[in-house]
Amino acid sequence: MQKILIAAALLALAAPALAAARPAEPQASIPFVNHGGVRNFEAVDSDTLYIEDQHRHWYRAELMGYCPDLGFAQAIGFETRGPDTLDRFGTLIVRGQRCPLKSLVASGPPPKKAKGAHS
Repeated sequence: MQKILIAAALLALAAPALAAARPAEPQASIPFVNHGGVRNFEAVDSDTLYIEDQHRHWYRAELMGYCPDLGFAQAIGFETRGPDTLDRFGTLIVRGQRCPLKSLVASGPPPKKAKGAHS
C-alpha cells in the first residue's frame, strides 16, 4: 500500500512538469518569410514579437531569451535553416544578433499601448 502511495505522489509531482513540456497552443508557420511573406512586425518587449503575414494574419513569436535591440529595430531578418518558412525552430536576426524562437503561434494583433506610455 505504501508503494502505491509513493507512486501516486511521484505522479502528482511530475504532472505539472509534463504539462509544461508540451506547448499549450498549436505551433504555426509563416511561408515565404524572406520573400514577401511578412507585411509588418511589432515588438511588445525584449522577448515577444508580433508578426503580420502578407494575408494580414498575426502571429506571436516568443523568443528563447532577452533580445536587447528588438524594441528599437526598424528591420529584422529571419533565419529558417531550410525552406523559406518561419516556425518555432527559426531565429530572428536583430542588428546582427541572433535571437532564437521558442514558439510561434497564431494570434490576434499586438496589444494596444496605453495612452501616455513611452517606449
